[in-house]
Amino acid sequence: MDTPVRLLSPLLAVLLLGCSSAGPAREPAAPAAAAPSPAAAGPPHRHDPRLRASSPRPPAVPSPVAVPLDEATLARLPRSAVSARVHETTLHCEGVPLIALLRASGAVPEGPLRGPHLSRYVLVGARDGYRVVFSLAELDPGTGDRAAWIVDRCGGAPLDAETGPLRLLVPGDVRAARSVRQLEAITVVVAP
Repeated sequence: MDTPVRLLSPLLAVLLLGCSSAGPAREPAAPAAAAPSPAAAGPPHRHDPRLRASSPRPPAVPSPVAVPLDEATLARLPRSAVSARVHETTLHCEGVPLIALLRASGAVPEGPLRGPHLSRYVLVGARDGYRVVFSLAELDPGTGDRAAWIVDRCGGAPLDAETGPLRLLVPGDVRAARSVRQLEAITVVVAP
C-alpha cells in the first residue's frame, strides 16, 4: 500500500511545479543528454500559446453604423404620443421609438440581443456638440427596456429651430440629461 503513495508523490510534485502561477510559463525541460539548439530556445519569456486564452476575434457586427435620420426613414415607422418631464416642464410630443429606428435601419437585429450585440452602444449627438450614450442592451425590450423616443412634434406643432428639427426624449430617466435637443446624429458602435 505504501508503494503507490511513493510513486504518486514525485508525480504530484512535478505537476504542482508545472501549475505554479508565479513567473512566466516555461517549456518542459529537455533531457540532460540533449542540449537545446539556440534556434529552438527562443526568447526567454516566450509563452506557450496553448496556455493562454484565445485571441479576441474581430467583432461579428459592423462598427460604427450611422443611423439615418431623414424624413423618409422616420415616416415609415409607427408613431406614438410620448410625454416627458424636461427642465420642470412636461412635454407632450409625438415621434418614433429609438429601438424601432435602430432596427429599421439595420443597425440592430430583430429579436433578443445576444453575443457581440451586448457590447454595443448608441452614441447620440446634437448640433451643438452635446453627446449622450446608451448601451444597446439598455434599449432592447428583452433586456433593459429603456424607452427613448425621436420626436419631431411637441404641443401639436413641429419643433422650432432652437429645439429641433428632432429631439430625443427619455421619459424614464430621473433627470432629463439624455433628452437631447437639436438631434443631429445617431451611431451604433462596438465597445473597444
